[in-house]
This record gives sequence, C-alpha cells and structure tokens, in this order.
Amino acid sequence: MKAHLACARMEFRVALTYRSSYLSTFVMMLLQIYLLTVVWSAFYDGREEMDGIPLATMTAYATLSTLQYTLVNPWRSSPIEQRVREGKVAVDLLRPIGFPGQMLSGQVGWVFASVPVLLVALPFALLIGAGSAPASVAAGFAYPLALLGALLVSQLLGLLLGMVAFWTLEVSGALMAYRFVAQFFSGALVPLWFMPGPVRAAAQWLPFQATAYTPAAIYLGQAEGTGILAALGVQCAWVVVLGALAALVWSRARQRVLSQGG
Repeated sequence: MKAHLACARMEFRVALTYRSSYLSTFVMMLLQIYLLTVVWSAFYDGREEMDGIPLATMTAYATLSTLQYTLVNPWRSSPIEQRVREGKVAVDLLRPIGFPGQMLSGQVGWVFASVPVLLVALPFALLIGAGSAPASVAAGFAYPLALLGALLVSQLLGLLLGMVAFWTLEVSGALMAYRFVAQFFSGALVPLWFMPGPVRAAAQWLPFQATAYTPAAIYLGQAEGTGILAALGVQCAWVVVLGALAALVWSRARQRVLSQGG
C-alpha cells in the first residue's frame, strides 16, 4: 500500500507543475458547461419539460456530468506509450509493485490533482450552468458510490488503452477515437434518455455510461429504488470484467517488453 501511495503522491506533484494544463482545463470545462446549457435551452425552445425531463434537470445534468467527467477522466493521456517508447518500462518491472498497479496509482494521483480545479471552477459552473440537491436521501448516499465506480471503470479503460502501446508505439489515433466514443457513449454530452433507441441500447451495453451517466442519473433521481442498486451493480460488473481483461492483456503484454533507447 505504501508503494502505491508513493506512486500516487509522485504523480500528484507532477500534475501540480503543469499550471497551463490547469488553466486550460478550467477554461474548457466552463466553456463546455456554458455551451451545453445554451444548446439545451434552445432545444427546449421555451418548453418547461420534454419527454418528462424538466429543463432545470437537464441543465443540472449538463453541469454535473461535465464536472464529474473532468474528475474521473483526468486531462493527462496514459504515460504507458512514452515509457514503452523510451524503454523505461524495463525499470518499472523492477519496482516492488506490478506495472498495472503503478499506472493506476499514478492516474489516481492525477485525479486528486484535478480536485483543486473543480473546487475553483464550481462556483463559476453553478453560475453559468445549474445546480441541484440530490433527488432523495438514497440518491445522496448512493452518489459517492457511483462516483467511485465511475472512477474505477474510467481508470481501467485508460489502462487497457495505454497497453495498446505494447503492440504499436503510435497510439494517438486510437486515443482520439477513444476520447470521442467514450465521451459520447458515456452520456457526458447527451444523456442516454434522449438518445435514439438503437444508440441508447448500444450505450447501455458499453462500459462508458458507467463513467458519466450513471452517477448523474442517480444524483438527479432518474434512477430510483431498485434502479439505483441495478446501476451500481452494473458498475461493479464492469469493474470486475475490465479488471480481469486488464490482467489478461498485461500477461500478454509483458512478454513483448522491449527496452528501446536508454
């Protein structure tokens, strides 16, 4: 545990040195909240609600999903590509904890480094977007669990994407495609309840919705009672599946480790 905390602490300090990234993240996050609020207000066109969803709920969803997506999907790309390219992964293998554990701990450090950004941005986000209290006591207690599940799913997906570098050193194309697919099917831009039937069905079968839509839907009362338990259960199932898949991919990837340069 101490070794994992050390990795997280090291990456946390590294993240704090990138002040320009902090500023750009702050600006882009607020800009996205503003644009989504404007678009959804125009979409409702003066109507109080649409398909049973009030405009206030929709703007609160846009604000909340953007804030939490910034938290669980930190702005840094996976460092695995660079470490494989430079041969540093050979050194990583000599450390007292496994390589996937090092990468996940480092990503957790970056997640905690994004917390100050969110705290500073929160008043501005609520000013240009909308806020809302939890829909119920159950939603208030379930939301932190859903947010934790979103974090675990997101980090495991990032680890799997990063390990593609063991088969091809150039992963920028895959990263661009992943970011587009992940943000759309997560519900960070359009909630699943407004997606067309076939698209919504596809989103429900993919793990991305667990990273944005599930926590926000629980918080805003779009999942209630047994629906909350079902949503949390789906998150847990994806954590198990993605964890097992990451272990399998790593068992194959470590056989392909090459020291390149240095």
